[in-house]
Amino acid sequence: MASAHSVKQALEQALGSAVALSESPHGPALLAKATHHAVFPGGARIRPHLVLAVASACGHDDPELSMAAAVALELLHCASLVHDDLPCFDDAATRRGQPSVHKAFGERLAVLTGDGLIVLAFQVLASVKARHPQRIAATIGLIAQATGAPEGIVAGQAWECEPKANLRDYQRAKTGALFAAATACGAMTAGGHAESWRPLGEWLGEAYQVADDIRDVIGDPQSMGKPTGQDVAHDRQSAARELGLMGAIQNFDLLVGKAIRAIPSCPGAPSLRALVLAESERLVPREILERV
Repeated sequence: MASAHSVKQALEQALGSAVALSESPHGPALLAKATHHAVFPGGARIRPHLVLAVASACGHDDPELSMAAAVALELLHCASLVHDDLPCFDDAATRRGQPSVHKAFGERLAVLTGDGLIVLAFQVLASVKARHPQRIAATIGLIAQATGAPEGIVAGQAWECEPKANLRDYQRAKTGALFAAATACGAMTAGGHAESWRPLGEWLGEAYQVADDIRDVIGDPQSMGKPTGQDVAHDRQSAARELGLMGAIQNFDLLVGKAIRAIPSCPGAPSLRALVLAESERLVPREILERV
């Protein structure tokens, strides 16, 4: 599986270096800086690492295409965070321990930055020099489905605008869609069966959203790099509000177990199980739960 450094390098290559972009006479310098600010420094980069872990488990016979899918999904995730932080949604002042894009560069540039990252994600996929180019169109289709309506991250954000939403539908779209795309694309880009790997991403994505709901209640804003208490402040549905904090924690553990059991039988299954367990501990550390 590719290292965190190689994912960072691939993202840097997709954006170009911050200095080169800001000095380019061919484009708006502030937009270039805002775009780099939105992507770096990154979070855990779990979505691209999940793509590459599944691709490795499936034989990893087209590393260029797998990395392109990994980069595209991370760029789309970053775009969703930029839009999520906007004043019309969460009005969040910080993200990943630094000012959110709209706080650092203004609301207009933040909207354009998110839009530009969405376009860039598909540019990366369209320009990849793949060993198996016949897989590109299907990969783009999977990622587009996870991005738009009716079940992608755009739909997930739109559910916040509805008077009432089913919590599971909302969470599956807002968070689960990109996780499901990550596991499906990891398999597809390596010649595996995408639908066999999709359930792993679906369960893991749902667990990730429940963890986010838990952390919004008991997390530390400084260590998380973003504000807490947002679900209550914006009267937003969450697992912690619907199930209670302990109920949400139990649901998180249940979902992690389902994700582990959804890993198809393959030589890479043990390392994938270890990855899921390590990520679950990072998201909801046992030491935090002991204080609840």
